[in-house]
This record gives sequence, structure tokens and C-alpha cells, in this order.
Amino acid sequence: MTDIHDEAFGRAMVARTEFTKEAVWLPMLSVYHLNAGQTVITGKTFTDCVIEGPAVMVALNDVALDGCNMGVTSNPMNLMFKPLGDMIIGAVGVANCRFIRCRFVQVGFTGPETFLNELAESMNASAGENGVGA
Repeated sequence: MTDIHDEAFGRAMVARTEFTKEAVWLPMLSVYHLNAGQTVITGKTFTDCVIEGPAVMVALNDVALDGCNMGVTSNPMNLMFKPLGDMIIGAVGVANCRFIRCRFVQVGFTGPETFLNELAESMNASAGENGVGA
């Protein structure tokens, strides 16, 4: 069993660019990046993963969510948070990442207005087709 507090394990997680069919605890991945001097998770592809919170993920630049289950809620808008200031503090920053057929659990989303609008359209379309979170 790997100790999640092992420094070498943390460095290896930061160096990885591909995650496939595994559970990813977003807060810990963020801490590994911070310990490595990186304030943002960047340049990664997650395929068929479970992305676990609790967390708020901020999409900073070029983040794609393709065929993902965003979470369970009676209203998809409950998963999104609109920034009120010019900075977002306490959220997990993500840039240049792809999430393909991932399932998000206890994760909220924020970012630029264009990202939030696209996410809202996508989640509302999904909810209308086959239920929220389907």
C-alpha cells in the first residue's frame, strides 16, 4: 500500500499526465501540486476516472469536460459557483486538462463566465435527455 503522504509518491503524481480508470482525490492532488511549487493542476488527461471532492474546481484555461457525469443534484445549477471578485481563493485550479467520461463526486465548478455558461448548457441538456447526473 502506498502512503499518500509519501513525498516520492506526491512527486510522481504531479509528474503524471495520464490518469485512467482510477479514483482521483482532487484536494490531495492539489496539495501535491502546491508542495511541488505549482499552484495549478495543469496538462493532464483523466479518462474514465472518479474525481472526488469535497472541492470546488476552477477551470482557468482550456479545460474540456467530455461526456462526464458532473454529479447528482435536483438542479444542475447547484453545482456551479459564480466568482464575485477578481480572484478565486480556496478552489482547486485546473488548466489545460481533459476530463473524458469521468464521474465527479462532491465537486462544484467555477471559472470564467464562458466556461460556466457552456457547463450550464451541457448539464441542462444532459438533464433533459436522461436525468441529472446520468
